[in-house]
Amino acid sequence: MSRIYAFLFLLAFIGGCGYYSFSGSTLPSHIKTVAVPLFENRTTEYRIADRLTEEIINALVRDNTLKVVPKGRADSVLRGSIVGYEKKAYTFDENENVKEYIVRIYVTASFEDLRKKKQFWREEKLEGWGTYLAQGESEDEAQERAIAKLSDDLINKMIAGW
Repeated sequence: MSRIYAFLFLLAFIGGCGYYSFSGSTLPSHIKTVAVPLFENRTTEYRIADRLTEEIINALVRDNTLKVVPKGRADSVLRGSIVGYEKKAYTFDENENVKEYIVRIYVTASFEDLRKKKQFWREEKLEGWGTYLAQGESEDEAQERAIAKLSDDLINKMIAGW
């Protein structure tokens, strides 16, 4: 008798999985595509907006929840501006020499439903940061880390966080 119950439980469990999505997406069913125009750069950092926009698009392609398309064909749009950039000493050695620097990139972004003409969310001064060693690494490496963090945070907010 216990085998019958175990089989029925297994059958119910497997049947229930057909209705559950492991994607974690909370997007409305009509949102299948997204446009990502070039982020505006309000800093003096060269090419940082290009690099951030490119990383967001690449992350969306890897995630595969939304298809990236031109704005004219998109159901939604992610817009943003890089509003701040700073580099500061982060850690010091015993002689008070800088061991490590931190780079912070600040972004204002919004995610909009183009079909229903409404804003899902707007985030003011979202921060991405990265560190680099004073000896042996470059500021570009910290920028890449900060850009990757910002990209991940924005994608997570788009897909599951609103």
